[in-house]
Amino acid sequence: MEAANRRADLVLSGGGVLAIGHVGAVSVLAERGYRFERVAGTSAGSIVGSLIAAGVSGARLREAVSGIDYPRLLDRGLLDRVPLIGPPLSILLEDGYAEGRRFVEWLTGELEQLGVRTFGDLRIDDDAGADPRPEHRYRLVVMAADVTRGELLRLPWDYERYGLDPDEQPVAEAVRASISVPYLYEPYRLRHPGGESLLVDGGVISNYPIDAFDRTDGRRPRWPTFGVTLIPPLPGEAPKLVPAIRGLRLVPGFRFGESLVSTAVLGRDQAYLAQPWVRARSMEVDPLGVNPFDFWVDRETIDRLYRSGRRAARDLLEGWSFEEYLDTFRR
Repeated sequence: MEAANRRADLVLSGGGVLAIGHVGAVSVLAERGYRFERVAGTSAGSIVGSLIAAGVSGARLREAVSGIDYPRLLDRGLLDRVPLIGPPLSILLEDGYAEGRRFVEWLTGELEQLGVRTFGDLRIDDDAGADPRPEHRYRLVVMAADVTRGELLRLPWDYERYGLDPDEQPVAEAVRASISVPYLYEPYRLRHPGGESLLVDGGVISNYPIDAFDRTDGRRPRWPTFGVTLIPPLPGEAPKLVPAIRGLRLVPGFRFGESLVSTAVLGRDQAYLAQPWVRARSMEVDPLGVNPFDFWVDRETIDRLYRSGRRAARDLLEGWSFEEYLDTFRR
């Protein structure tokens, strides 16, 4: 495959402020001549993935992600502003702390500059050899969890199950659903003809959906799927939400619930990465001990995480051969 004409699909894990590691890894792939046909992402990975799918330049991608004002995007409602007891009451009565409106406004603005508003703007209509499943004809898919129905959602693929037209759904709203970390953000309310479903962070079920684009029709892939994961290695302390939200220690059972969610995500993804066919195409970014929910990280730390992403990509590509991958895992 010519260096200037390499094609690949891309899968990006969740990881909060560690998302700049995705950008570092992607920058190396771009330097090696890869362009991305489709992108799948969960939570922070869906933010970066939406911008890549919309066609953002490498320089602008780094600028946008490294410049995210995370504390500002934790927008608070009236209840949250009550001193001391506001955040605990918000979680108890509204199922989360941040409203999420500022995030939608920010991402909507970024995507509109790239000519993208709905998933219809990311539809693939000109690839005769693509996966025949019609729902796969989009450049982006983001993971969310429907806690009302108790199932994983892959948006826009699954909108039709709710009686909604995928082409008409705003991309920023789907990403908002995917970043809804329990406790941190209020669940996203998906209104549909059958009622309303509460959606939360897809990482609760699928934090690293590396198999999102694997074909099921028996055909070997035409190009590789590369994954970038930001998961801290285990054993170790699971990331805590406390750095992001003040006053949560007052919520009964919060610490246990926080640890339960974090450990479930980390433990499942570590087991997943242990499989050879997953690790063979995964760029494992060292999080450098940074808490994914430390929204007050300084510029030096952001730059270090970016370089960590670049190292992970170079390490994988050092001995990468798509033909060997196919012969070993996709006979």
